[in-house]
Amino acid sequence: MALGPRLDLRQSQSLVMTPQLQQAIKLLALSNLELEAYLAEALEGNPLLDASPADRDDGGPDEGGDDAPVAAVSGETDTDQALSSDAGTADDLDVDFGEERFHHDSASDSVGLSGAGEDIDFDSFAEHDGTLHDHLMAQVGERFDGIEAIVAGQLVALIDEAGYLRADLAELASQLGVPLVLLEEVLAGIQLFDPSGVGARDLAECIAIQAREADRYDPAMATMIAHLDLVAKGAFPQLKRICGVDDEDLADMIRELRGYDPKPGLKYGGEGAQAVVPDLYVRQTAKGWAVEVNSGTLPRLLVNRRYYTELAQGAAAKSKAWLSEQLAGANWLVRALDQRQRTIVKVASAIVKQQEGFFLHGVAHMRPLTLRQVAEEIGMHESTVSRVTSNKYLSCARGLFELKYFFSSGISATEGDGAVSAEAVKSRIKAMIEAEDAKAILSDETIAQKLSAEGHDIARRTVVKYREAMGYGSSVQRRRQKALAG
Repeated sequence: MALGPRLDLRQSQSLVMTPQLQQAIKLLALSNLELEAYLAEALEGNPLLDASPADRDDGGPDEGGDDAPVAAVSGETDTDQALSSDAGTADDLDVDFGEERFHHDSASDSVGLSGAGEDIDFDSFAEHDGTLHDHLMAQVGERFDGIEAIVAGQLVALIDEAGYLRADLAELASQLGVPLVLLEEVLAGIQLFDPSGVGARDLAECIAIQAREADRYDPAMATMIAHLDLVAKGAFPQLKRICGVDDEDLADMIRELRGYDPKPGLKYGGEGAQAVVPDLYVRQTAKGWAVEVNSGTLPRLLVNRRYYTELAQGAAAKSKAWLSEQLAGANWLVRALDQRQRTIVKVASAIVKQQEGFFLHGVAHMRPLTLRQVAEEIGMHESTVSRVTSNKYLSCARGLFELKYFFSSGISATEGDGAVSAEAVKSRIKAMIEAEDAKAILSDETIAQKLSAEGHDIARRTVVKYREAMGYGSSVQRRRQKALAG
């Protein structure tokens, strides 16, 4: 066969994600707080973007987007129709100013609403006075100096956030090149620091430190602390014999033991609780359910076309090309944000429609729901629904919930009347356990039989899985806990 040059024409198809599409997908997965940081960067990088206050209502040709979308979910109004209508007007929201309670996007919205006319207590927002390490180092400077202060600083650095020293003293003494006796003396001084119990190497030592400070470390209490495993097992007759006390003294000792803190450092250690800002608000109106995006944390982006015109006049060709690129980017970002809000409202409206029983009657009426069901209802891909529901929270009359919370597997009914959500079954198991009597602790098999009698087809191993997921111990452990509680 002869070899020679040849030209071939081939046609193929491939899926290519443009930078704009990749950016739109990224925006969809961001929460409101993450989006706020992203928009702040966009405002700094694009001179044609302006931020308008959220309460501005003087619409004009320069505005590049609408207000936060509001969708009504009811038996009469379809979700898609609600999104395509003129949502956001007073008639659509159906607000009764005498009865409705309004949400607040920020703390400043609450100023002046109290009857006493008090301002915000900003002290309630103050953070804790430093970490556990800072608190202990301040006491090191007051108690130790010289080589002892250096050794104390090394020991404090090895104390975890619960207040326990996680180190071998002999090995540490070898590393620091100091006598073991000095290390033990410094540690004994650290164990006198606040909070009481800090610097202990195990639970027994932590409890013993607190008992000494409370002047309750007598021989009987010392013996009990040395046998905490028997306390956990509820072996009270054996404890009475070992400690040499009667029933009344043993009950008093256990009551004292329960008053000690097993993790004293946690009041200082760890990160503070982060406030969760809802991305969506759901409220009931006369026409059904209204779903609204929380726009209080987001600035309204405007495209400053007047500024573009001024800059483009007399500018060089290279500068005009750059300005055109910035203008296109600004227009695209405004449209992408509007589409993001409408997509989120569309998905949330479908969730509210499917889980209306939860919003009306509580978790016991939750239905099993999957991402595919919502995707099929709104005509979107399952991955899009997954991105929308990630790291986003919904606020309603029943509290604050992550959107992922409304998706759960189903437990089939024994009578064939459909399925019930796993969250509803967990709620029922929780109610049974919390209502049980100390003398009649329910076994997993008994709970499964009770649920079966109520119409839930559930196996004992499923009860065990749900019970452990909620943090409840076995029937034996719960019996011991109730016995210790008296």
